[in-house]
Amino acid sequence: MYSILPALVSLVFICYGIYVLNSRGITRVSLTFFLICATTFSWQAVWAVLFQVHEPAAALLLARVGYLPILFLPTTLYHFIVELTGRQSERPFVHASYALAGALGLMVVTTDWFLAGLYPYFFGFYPQAGWLHPVHLLQTPVVVGRGLYLLYRRQQVALSTEKARLRYCLVSMLIYFAAVIDYLCNYGVEFYPPGVIFIAASLGLIAQAMVRHNLLADPLATAASIAHEVRTPLATIRSQSRVLARNLPELIAGYKRSQAPGLSTEQLDYLGEIARHIEAEVSRSNFIVDMLLASARVGTLERDGFAMHSVQQCIDEALACYPFTDRERQRVSVAVRNDFRFHGSDTLLVYVLYNLLKNALHAVTVAGRGAVLVECLSVGGQNLLVVTDTGHGIAADVLPHVFDPFYTTHKTTGGTGMGLAFCHKVLTAFGGTIACESEAGSYTRFSLVFPLDRHAAADPVAPALPATYAVRPGDA
Repeated sequence: MYSILPALVSLVFICYGIYVLNSRGITRVSLTFFLICATTFSWQAVWAVLFQVHEPAAALLLARVGYLPILFLPTTLYHFIVELTGRQSERPFVHASYALAGALGLMVVTTDWFLAGLYPYFFGFYPQAGWLHPVHLLQTPVVVGRGLYLLYRRQQVALSTEKARLRYCLVSMLIYFAAVIDYLCNYGVEFYPPGVIFIAASLGLIAQAMVRHNLLADPLATAASIAHEVRTPLATIRSQSRVLARNLPELIAGYKRSQAPGLSTEQLDYLGEIARHIEAEVSRSNFIVDMLLASARVGTLERDGFAMHSVQQCIDEALACYPFTDRERQRVSVAVRNDFRFHGSDTLLVYVLYNLLKNALHAVTVAGRGAVLVECLSVGGQNLLVVTDTGHGIAADVLPHVFDPFYTTHKTTGGTGMGLAFCHKVLTAFGGTIACESEAGSYTRFSLVFPLDRHAAADPVAPALPATYAVRPGDA
C-alpha cells in the first residue's frame, strides 16, 4: 500500500522525461530535464521496492542504491536551471557539485559514514543518516538556492513572452524543493515521507508550463522563425518603394507646374525623399532579421565549413554593409596595424562586428559625444580585434553580465540581450575569447582574441592591451 504512490510517480516522471527528450530533441536543456526525471524515477522506484522488503540486509542494500540518485538530484536541478537560463559561467560550479555528489556516493557504497543503518518505521525500512549525511544536507540548499536565484534574476530581465515560462519553472522548483521534508525521516522522525506529493505537484506544474507556455522552447529560435517570415512583406515594401522612387519625381514635378494650391514646397520636398526613407528602413529591418537568424544558427553551426579569412576584409565588409544613419559613419574610424588571418566564418565575424558597432554607436548617441575606433593588431603573441567607444560606458554592476543571454538594460528600446551572447558563442566556436572592459561615463572596449592558427590552444587568455596600443578615452 505504501509503495503505490512512489511507484506511480516514478513511472510518470520517467515517461514524461522520455516524452520531452523525444519531442524536443536532444539539447542541453532537454537532456538536463531528462536527468531530473531519471534521478527522480530511480529514487522513488527504489523506495517503492524498499517499503516492501522485510529482510534488513536486503533493505540496507536497496537503501544504499536508492540514495545514489538522491545525492545527484540537487545538482541536476541546479544544472537544469543553469542550462535553461544560459548561464555558462555557472558550469564550473555545476561540475564541482557533481564531483561532490560522486564523492559522497562513493562513501555510501563503501562505508557506513553516510548511511549508518535503517529505521524500522510503520511503512517499512528507511535509511538512517550517518555523520557525513549533513554534508549533503548543506549542499542541497546551496545549489538549489543558487539555481532559484538564477531563475529569479533571469525572469527579472526576461522578455515578456519568456517571463510566464520562467515563473512556472520557479514555482515548480520551489514545490519540488519542498520534498526535503523527507530528510527528517533519516534522523528518526517517524511519518510517511510526503515528498512524493510535492514531486507529483511539481511535475503537474511543469507539464502545464510545457503545454501552455512551451517551457523548453528557445525564445531566440522562435524570434528567428518570426523574423524569417518578415522577409516577404519587407521585400514587398521595398519593391513598392522603388515604384514610388521611379514615379514620384515626375508626379511632383507635374504638381509644381500646375501651381495647384494645397501642398507646400517643404511637403513636396519631403514626398520626394519618402521612397529613400522607406528603402533605408527596409534595409535596417533586414539587417535586424539577418542578425536574429545568425544568432539562432550559431548554436548549431557546423565547424566543418570554417576556413581561413582575413580580419581586415571582414572589417571592410562590415563597414560597407552596416546601415549607418545620419552622420554615424563619420564617428567610426579604423586602425589596421597589421592584418591577420583566422580560422572560422567570415560571415559570422561580420555579424559580430555588426553587434559591436550597434552597441558602440548607441553608447555615443546616448552620451551625445564620442567616437568609435576599430583596431586590428597582433601583440603579446596573440591576434586582436578591438572595438572601443568613448560613449557613456557600462555600470560596474552590469559589466559582469554583458555576455549573459537575455540580459539587457535596453528593454524599453527593444534590446533582447542576445547580441553579446552571440558574439561570445562565435568567438568560442573560433577557439578564441572576447572580453569587455569599461568605465562608466568614459569608454567601453571589447577585445576579441583569435588563435594564431587553427591548432592553437582552445582556451586563450584575453590579455589587457599594453599602453602602447590601448585606446584611452578621448583618443577615438
